[in-house]
Amino acid sequence: MSNAVAAAIAAHRFGLGEADLAVVGADATAWLLGQTGPAEPQRGNGLVSGAQGLSRQAEVLQAQRQPAMADAPAPGAAVAAPLRDIAQADVRARLATAAASRQPFNERLALFWANHFTVSLAKAATRGAAGAFEREAIRPHIGGRFVDLLRAAVQHGAMLRYLDNDRSAGPDSAVVRRLARRAGSNPPRLTGLNENLARELLELHTLGAAGGGAADGGWGGYTQADVTALAAVLTGWRVPPPAALAEPGAASAWFDAAWHQPGPKQVLGQRHPEGPEGLESVLQQLAAHPSTARFIATKLARHLVADDPTPALVARLADTFLQTGGNLPAVYRSLVLAPESWVPQPAKLKTPEEFVVSSARLLQLGDGGGGLVQRAPDAGIGALGQRLLAAPSPAGWPDRAEEWLGPDAMWKRVEWATRLADRLGGQIDARALAARSLGPLLTPNTARQIDRAADGRQALALLLLSPDFQRR
Repeated sequence: MSNAVAAAIAAHRFGLGEADLAVVGADATAWLLGQTGPAEPQRGNGLVSGAQGLSRQAEVLQAQRQPAMADAPAPGAAVAAPLRDIAQADVRARLATAAASRQPFNERLALFWANHFTVSLAKAATRGAAGAFEREAIRPHIGGRFVDLLRAAVQHGAMLRYLDNDRSAGPDSAVVRRLARRAGSNPPRLTGLNENLARELLELHTLGAAGGGAADGGWGGYTQADVTALAAVLTGWRVPPPAALAEPGAASAWFDAAWHQPGPKQVLGQRHPEGPEGLESVLQQLAAHPSTARFIATKLARHLVADDPTPALVARLADTFLQTGGNLPAVYRSLVLAPESWVPQPAKLKTPEEFVVSSARLLQLGDGGGGLVQRAPDAGIGALGQRLLAAPSPAGWPDRAEEWLGPDAMWKRVEWATRLADRLGGQIDARALAARSLGPLLTPNTARQIDRAADGRQALALLLLSPDFQRR
């Protein structure tokens, strides 16, 4: 493979797109491997910590629950405005960072892991903290061990709130016993064991779906009894009360022993102790499990190489994961060095977010005054079918082309690209830009269509909508 082809694949398949392949240099592999580590800090104004966001969330809920004065309007959109502002700042920061990053491979990995450990604005209770979750739990840990990333994600207040663990109490916990004693003839509503986080921790974060088969990363190997036992292990991990969240430097989560189910628990045949040590014991067990290695290997290969990666590639990545104790840079290195990763034919379709971010990088809009986020916080990605930080379920956004190829979805891409080309096409030589950006991946047919365009606007639209640019 020539250096030029390798540079183009590195820039567009592993990275997020470049305006000029010269930034990759003569050694594409070295360019990629030199980027792995903690993700860079996000760029943006109005960003708050997870504890601050959850504190604002509590203030809004309290205001909404208070009865309005006789002569005062009922609380409405104005009450929730601070949460809307936080969410918009988070979206802007995510896009601006991706558009301007000089470590695009590492940025792609950060976005991959944020989707793997989804916390979504689709649930109102997380509106103040979804962006902070990505900044605090995901981005600092993508260049370390998987178990550290897993721990940070599970023990963050946004995840506990999103999957309802902050209201999960052991049936024999002190808080349940206390409420039962006070119940009398009119018992209060007792909080019970909630299995949401336990189930997703097994199915979506580590082992994969039980019985999912090789195409989904292999057999998960757990039972309903394991889910229930893990839910008991997770009891006590909660979002602190508003007063504690409001303290300077507060954490977004803590362990409250009063809510914890006492006694040891058994998950996947292994005994785990009572208390916060129990969760650490389970996370270590899950991170070292062969099903976790296969599941993570499958998802990484699917994201970066092909919708249906070869079993041989998945097996090599899984072996690296297990042999290195879940060392993520070692897994990334194995992926970068795999021959399957460098097939010139593009195999992946860009998601709406990838399409918009790569367009911004192609046109060097960055995060300055000409940035896409200046017109709308999400640069129109929501209208393309992918609302940022708001995946429809804990499974995150899909990573297969078939999920994004509907006629309506493609027509919306045409509309988006046409509007952008109408605004900027008169200032850009799309013919030269296509050659600099795509290099040898620019097919003769696409080059010919761009060359025949009626004007600069049409030429830019053709470039953005070409298969060469839409796929990676």
